Amino acid sequence: MKRFAIGSLLVVSLAGCATSSDLDATRQQLDQVTQQANRRLSDVESKLSNDKLLDLVTEIDKLKAEVAHMRGQLEEQNYTVQTTQKRQNDLYNDLDSRLAKLESASAPLARVAPPVPAGASAPAAQTAAAAGAAQASPDYDRALNLLRNRDFANASVALQRYIEQNPESPQTLDATYWLGVSHAAQRQYDAAIDIHRRFVEAHPENPHAPDAMRNIANCQRDLGQVDQARATLKRLIKLYPKTSAAIKAKEMLAHL
Repeated sequence: MKRFAIGSLLVVSLAGCATSSDLDATRQQLDQVTQQANRRLSDVESKLSNDKLLDLVTEIDKLKAEVAHMRGQLEEQNYTVQTTQKRQNDLYNDLDSRLAKLESASAPLARVAPPVPAGASAPAAQTAAAAGAAQASPDYDRALNLLRNRDFANASVALQRYIEQNPESPQTLDATYWLGVSHAAQRQYDAAIDIHRRFVEAHPENPHAPDAMRNIANCQRDLGQVDQARATLKRLIKLYPKTSAAIKAKEMLAHL
């Protein structure tokens, strides 16, 4: 019995040693697996971090490109606005100077009726009075006042009405010219070109013909028809070389 007990204790002791060794081995394996898992996790985290960083850099580049594009559009719009404002101001200044010349030339005739010779017959007096009334033309003056005040929409209506109601009036030609100017001021370029073109073709000797051709060129330019504008300006310079319109046409050609 005593020998059996000692043997049993030895077996148990050996079994305990074997179990402890297995546990140590298992712990080592677990440590190795944990280390490998940690390394893999670190690699995954690093990869994810790099991917996120790359995505962020890509997004920033896209935003920069969009900002640059928007900035370019804004600069282009600012240039367009400035150019449009300059052209509008040039149109207004040109319009004011032409109206001032018209007023200085027509004021004495508009305000003073033609003198009636002494002893003239009643029909002659009536004819002179009618001529004075025609020169005064309150409807025409009203239309020009609208134009002068830059009420171009109503000026167009008033000028068109005057032309239709007074086809034989000497002021109808002037009204037709100013109608084209009024349409151009409203950026109704096609209508303005048509009116001025027919005006020049029908009345090439009219004092307004050179300016009408320059107005055509301005409208063509604003429509983007640069080649047509150049051709119109060159034709203007050839037909009316000594006019102020030709001088301005040369300046405009240098910038087209």
